[in-house]
Amino acid sequence: MGNGALDGAVVAVAGAGGPAGRAALLRLAEAGATVVGSDNDPERLAEAVDAARYAHGGATVTGETVDLLDLNSTREWAARVEKDFGRVDGLVHLVGGWRGSETFTKTNLDDWDLLELLLVRTVQHTSLAFHEALQRSDRGRYVLISAAGASKPTAGNAAYSAAKAAAEAWTLAMADYFRKAGGEQGPTSAAAILVVKALVHDAMRAERPNAKFAGFTDVKDLAEAITGVWEKPAAEVNGNRLWLTEKP
Repeated sequence: MGNGALDGAVVAVAGAGGPAGRAALLRLAEAGATVVGSDNDPERLAEAVDAARYAHGGATVTGETVDLLDLNSTREWAARVEKDFGRVDGLVHLVGGWRGSETFTKTNLDDWDLLELLLVRTVQHTSLAFHEALQRSDRGRYVLISAAGASKPTAGNAAYSAAKAAAEAWTLAMADYFRKAGGEQGPTSAAAILVVKALVHDAMRAERPNAKFAGFTDVKDLAEAITGVWEKPAAEVNGNRLWLTEKP
């Protein structure tokens, strides 16, 4: 299989059961990585893992139901991945969620309570759980998927945009950790942010055949961009927002 930067790497994927996670499992396995997915929906996760295994015979793709809202559970997952496979070279964070409102004044703060958990707390937990193992790797990468709205919020997306912005800030703080750990030689590991407007996949197109989905990123293209983070030197991607859509 792969013979590039990901050949023989061990990459964990949080939120692996969704369309973006499914595409990431497939592409990472194709690139030669051992892929360890997690999701809170065991049935959806099993389908995604089976699809990646079937598409890439011989690839090691496993899945585990993990409560990423529990820091101890997340730490235990990170420890198991490193113990079972001897190393961790990446964590791809694909846990998502969206809530919006018609106007700014109609914002429901219950939406914030939910999005803070899904979009911020899970990032805090995966980064804290995996950062030491990623620093030990010679090609460690933490990859956050974010949204353009974090940089240019709209009135009806206050809670969502604020949560995404917080997740970005947290990831950039992790990047600073990698920068400082690298010293004068520069970082060997990196935390990077891939920015999309929104994601689209085949099922969405089938449901809305006349929709243009302008500026949306296909999950397959996102998966390609994820693998591309390993193709560049750590210093080039660490602490950077890599835009897959037009900058606002």
